[in-house]
Amino acid sequence: MRFKKLPLEDAYLIEPEPIGDERGFFSRIFCSEEFEREGLEPNIYQVNNSYSSSKGTLRGMHYQLPPKQETKLVRCILGEIYDVILDIRPSSSTFGKWYAATLTDENRQMMYVPKGFAHGFQTLTEKSELIYFVSEEYSSQYERGIRWDDPTFSIDWPSPPLVISEKDSNHPDFDPIYHLNQPLKEG
Repeated sequence: MRFKKLPLEDAYLIEPEPIGDERGFFSRIFCSEEFEREGLEPNIYQVNNSYSSSKGTLRGMHYQLPPKQETKLVRCILGEIYDVILDIRPSSSTFGKWYAATLTDENRQMMYVPKGFAHGFQTLTEKSELIYFVSEEYSSQYERGIRWDDPTFSIDWPSPPLVISEKDSNHPDFDPIYHLNQPLKEG
């Protein structure tokens, strides 16, 4: 695997290194030893699968608070997406900055999303599918979201969303007290 450091602190774009022959190819998309050697999270707790049938579907910007913060490794396995990460760690030198990459089933690149980042994506084709490896279990109590078009960050999306969930369209603009502190009460 090739690890390409991104302009955001602790974030990477990862490219598999396929070994090919007349049959096709083989490549690793995760190796805990290689991740640990690069200083990246080597533990995977669960693997998620996301499918969107329509071009222009937007999902995000999602993350979880401590102690359920999660590192994500995102890969598009069908179609094409515009994948966005946003550093919301107040102590980071790149706090408030975002980065985007086009992930496709052909380029096989993966976005490494560190703990303390919000993540979202917009589909660029019909029938887009992702898998993402996460280092922590999902917890609705610690879940948060920032509105996709929050003027605080001015993320440059390919287009206004054609499909977006009510939940994602109603995420609030960034507020450090809400977005970086206490979990929601259960029940």
